[in-house]
Amino acid sequence: MRHKILSFLVTGTLCLMAIHQIKAQPPEFNEGYNFKLIKDHQATSPKNQYRSSTCWSFSVISMLESELIRTGKGETDLSEMFIVRYVYDEKAKKYVRLHGNLNFAGGGFGHDVLHVIDTYGITPESVYSGLSMGEENHVHNEMDEVLKGNVEDVVKNKNKKLTPNWHNAFVNLLESYLGVVPEKFEYEGKEYTPKSYAASLGLDMDDYIEISSFTHHPFYEPFILEVPDNWAWGTAWNLPLDEMVEVIYNALDEGYTVVWSSDISDKGFSWSKGVAVVPDVELEDQAGTEREKWEELTDTEKQKMMYSFRGPVPEKHITQEMRQTGFDNYSTTDDHGMHITGWGTDQLGNKYFLVKNSWGETGSPYDGYFYASEAFVRYKTIAIIVNKNGIPEHIREKLNL
Repeated sequence: MRHKILSFLVTGTLCLMAIHQIKAQPPEFNEGYNFKLIKDHQATSPKNQYRSSTCWSFSVISMLESELIRTGKGETDLSEMFIVRYVYDEKAKKYVRLHGNLNFAGGGFGHDVLHVIDTYGITPESVYSGLSMGEENHVHNEMDEVLKGNVEDVVKNKNKKLTPNWHNAFVNLLESYLGVVPEKFEYEGKEYTPKSYAASLGLDMDDYIEISSFTHHPFYEPFILEVPDNWAWGTAWNLPLDEMVEVIYNALDEGYTVVWSSDISDKGFSWSKGVAVVPDVELEDQAGTEREKWEELTDTEKQKMMYSFRGPVPEKHITQEMRQTGFDNYSTTDDHGMHITGWGTDQLGNKYFLVKNSWGETGSPYDGYFYASEAFVRYKTIAIIVNKNGIPEHIREKLNL
């Protein structure tokens, strides 16, 4: 279990930033960040999705593990790859039914996890790790390509009709990479099926809902999120921006944690510095890894980045219109699923969310976590998943929940 971080001081190098309410002070007088957490909820230790596009599974599983801690079940290590196995199965069926007109890749969306647990159950990580390829970590590039090639061949075969055998062949191929799901298993002295184990956890998947905030759909109604990884065409409730952010704070204040789907390809995100911000300076977006981004910057851009990350500086004021523009022009995309476990302030009183990632515990100064400013969350959030009991009552009434 992660230890409580009451405050942390980072000095001398690129680190973090603040929100738009920041007091006007030269950055040299605010070198480094001193964070104080107001709410800091328990979570299991950060895991590593490694070379797999499965953040959507890791983030929701992490939230559910925190829910088990919150409800007195203690620390539980649930299987992310059990979810991936069944999502790939259902995705293949839909891909073939749509004659290949569907995004087929390793990505998914948070509601996929809730659906799989509700439909098929879940297992502990020790029962189904998904590591059947001789790797110590999740390396899915070959599997993703092989599975995609298989369903493509099924769709374009020259027989002009399908046999009933294609699906069994696909499942055999899928399980050759991830392993065969056991019908029954023993865990801590008891025998379970995946369904009975899920029931033993005492979590109701209907308690968790998805929320977003965009103006191309009516507010207070559900809509299908138009992102490629939403292959299942799952829906989210649409709230005005201020109310979506209010839900996050209220849920955290009431003891719940939040799944966060966001764009982290933005220039204001730095895993190595443990920050995600929206600096009020113009920088060119860069592609590739964090190291590649840095090496490709000009000297002027590097100086701007140093200014942006050495300590609290002004951030942009994020409006509903800015969010929409970013989504519509592809500058905000569905990149990554993560887990918000708390919120706090910097030394100037500006607010940040504490975010648990799925890239292991190294590479970040916060042991697998980072701090995202409220401005960044306002700007780059695609959707959140939250226990409906953490939603303010006046918003629940508007959604008829």
